[in-house]
Amino acid sequence: MSNSKRRTRRSDLKAKREELSLHSFKFRELRNPLPPTEFLGPAQLDQLHNASMQILEEIGIDFFDAEALSLWEQAGAKVDHKNRHVWIDRALLQSLIAKAPSEFHWRARNPAHTLTIGGNAINFLPMGGMVYVNDLDRGRRPGTLKDTADTFKMLHMSNMIHMVGGGAAPSDIRPTIRHLKTGLLSYTLTDKTIYGSSHGRIITQDTIDMAKLVFGDPLPDDPVIYGVVNVNSPLRYDERMLGGMITLARAGQFSVITPFILAGAMSPITIASALAQQNAEALAGIALIQIVNPGAPCVYGGFTTNIDMKTGSPAFGTPEGAWATYIGAQLARRYGLPYRGSGSLCSANSIDAVAANETMWSMWPTVMAHTNMNNHSVGWLENGLTVSYEKMIIDLESVAQFYHFLEGFEINDETLALDMMAEVGPGGHHFGTSHTQARYENEFFTPFMRSGQSFGNWENSGAEEAPKRANRIWKKLLASYQQPDLDPAIHEALIDFATRREKELEGVDLYTD
Repeated sequence: MSNSKRRTRRSDLKAKREELSLHSFKFRELRNPLPPTEFLGPAQLDQLHNASMQILEEIGIDFFDAEALSLWEQAGAKVDHKNRHVWIDRALLQSLIAKAPSEFHWRARNPAHTLTIGGNAINFLPMGGMVYVNDLDRGRRPGTLKDTADTFKMLHMSNMIHMVGGGAAPSDIRPTIRHLKTGLLSYTLTDKTIYGSSHGRIITQDTIDMAKLVFGDPLPDDPVIYGVVNVNSPLRYDERMLGGMITLARAGQFSVITPFILAGAMSPITIASALAQQNAEALAGIALIQIVNPGAPCVYGGFTTNIDMKTGSPAFGTPEGAWATYIGAQLARRYGLPYRGSGSLCSANSIDAVAANETMWSMWPTVMAHTNMNNHSVGWLENGLTVSYEKMIIDLESVAQFYHFLEGFEINDETLALDMMAEVGPGGHHFGTSHTQARYENEFFTPFMRSGQSFGNWENSGAEEAPKRANRIWKKLLASYQQPDLDPAIHEALIDFATRREKELEGVDLYTD
């Protein structure tokens, strides 16, 4: 066989390997069969709980929203309206958070893509909140609406990812109408679960109204959209987040209450103190949701890590961040709440060994802690400023490996294969046995990022390294996109709504009007 034919054959085998790995992967809900890692003992967990209660009772939290203050006062909390500050008794707090469900379903447009949030369910969700997009062809650049669409398409085609949304904010669309543009993309480009919004009352209500056009009015009993509520740490909820979470709660949709704490900046420098503060902030938000709508679904979110004391920047993929993930999950379980963590976090500026190391320090703790919503599980780069298309592909393989790992393996007469050992005997090989021949295609995880070549063959075929390989794969994934069906009448209604609201929002202050 000539060298050119050998190269062609190797290229065909590599393409088949990637095709099998990417497209034979079936969308499915994932359960974690392992017991969750309990990093702290009961006594230490009690210490954190009691410290959190002391924060709420003695220090208190700002709520920069008149309605929120009134709701707290009506519920029995001590409220200082002038300074927009609330002190919450532990008995009141615990009676409120007890109303929140420990598990619920998050409905997708396609029922096959509906998810369970809580229990031992683990869901891998994409990156979000970035400013920039990066790929090998065009470099680092501000995100556009086309980037949003391309990201949504790739996520829809990635069956190991449970939700479509996020990516980089489209800088070519004015902020007042971004939610309308991205909402249209969410409902037309995917039938998986989608992200909503928690940015004030107006934007959040628009996303709810769009959901009603798709799911019906009134909305189903199960939530269909969610919003991330980031506490303005330390110890403050701003008017935008409060408006969003109150609006979502009234509509029966869910919020993921997520303090963003960098120890040493937004909390005292120790992780113990940061976690006590995280717990106080998260529980206060969850309790407010239960005042608004008792029994409304919500999720305890953790996003605590340390600051880099040399630069003042966040430090992701650290042992401290891993501690926070494990212990945040323990605290959520203590209160019977679903838990959100984050998976592919890293501080690296490029796809290198540092990015891989930091990502694994983020990803493994989320899985072993029984994180129900694993946000940012693919594509995160540069402290979350950038979504990288190439890293998204590398992270997708990592997520797929977790699926395979958590499914485990069977031990029975067939898998022990003692008859095959007897047949081959000492010194033989098992390549040609009936047992190997029957199972070889599906027995092992099939990676799509690994070249599978010897060094010589890899070098002769161009010495393609991981980022370049990922670049080629994301293009294939995007090219393979198939748009799911959507009732034309619903599609037209969504367009009409978005067009009308774009005109109505001209010159409107979205957070105070």
